[in-house]
Amino acid sequence: MTPPADDDAESAGDTGVAEGAARGDGEEGLLRAPPGERSIPELLRFGVINVDKPAGPSSHQLSAWVRDAINETLAVLDPDGPPIDGVAHAGTLDPKVTGCLPTLTGDATRAAQVFLEGTKEYVSVLELHGEPPADFRDVIAEFEAEIYQKPPRKSAVTRRLRTRTIHGLDVLEVDGRQALLRIRCESGTYVRKLCHDIGLATGVGAHMGHLRRTATDPFDDSDLHPLQDLVDALAWAENGDETFLREVVRPAEEALVHLPSITIAPSAARNVATGAPVYAPGIIDAEDVETDTEAADTESGSEGGEPPLVACHTPDGSAVCLGRLVGDPDADSGLVVLLERVLV
Repeated sequence: MTPPADDDAESAGDTGVAEGAARGDGEEGLLRAPPGERSIPELLRFGVINVDKPAGPSSHQLSAWVRDAINETLAVLDPDGPPIDGVAHAGTLDPKVTGCLPTLTGDATRAAQVFLEGTKEYVSVLELHGEPPADFRDVIAEFEAEIYQKPPRKSAVTRRLRTRTIHGLDVLEVDGRQALLRIRCESGTYVRKLCHDIGLATGVGAHMGHLRRTATDPFDDSDLHPLQDLVDALAWAENGDETFLREVVRPAEEALVHLPSITIAPSAARNVATGAPVYAPGIIDAEDVETDTEAADTESGSEGGEPPLVACHTPDGSAVCLGRLVGDPDADSGLVVLLERVLV
């Protein structure tokens, strides 16, 4: 598959994405330990790393290195346990592009779709083919809106016209024929195509120079870790020092914090682990959850668009599933969440 020109957010990248039913021998074994109480092997099998991707390797290659490094450590710390099948990252970056590449590990790869729900931020050099016009900043401001895009030929998705929203577009600096832009946009936006279109609008032409991703909801560049950090942290953990590894690899629940959250009872969570949806009697609390039951068809959401994606947790904060909100969490009965991914 040919890698996209910059950011392919149509599907999160993966190396052997794990899906399927929950594992565990007993009823209690179906549920995962609370995020702050997991052993290092448990953390590595259900974690997230905010990787600082360097220029050079592809996102796929970087994912393979992360997977292999983790499995080498698991073979030392928990030789009787299973290796992770793979990792999943937050949208492919071209080999030349650097920056924020949140990466889910092991069973957490089932939650990869969460990276399609938020926004992304980039800093890019716009290489103008002529001197910028006098109204350059005004032209740039016109692109802070819903725009039409067709993916470039070197992309991993179907080349069809679609819309994407540019939430923020700031000119940070202009130096001759170069402009430094900060772009906050909907997932799936092609920055290379945006730069090309800006060039056409200015009348002088332009192309994308260096590109760095500075944020992927809910992560940003304030806590990035290069691959070297992970390798060092794993080596220290093998020698008994877990401190740095727990800083680099975080519980996978931290990748879900930008989603509306529903707390469900442990008994309901065990039912979810065996494939049952979430019903109103099993709900303890609903945080930042808004629903319009008249706007969403229970089975497909076809009348009001796709129902919102929500994350369900047990009272101790352990993630149970991702699902679509199709009912009222405050109701006394009825279906509330249709399952999309079981996370236990």
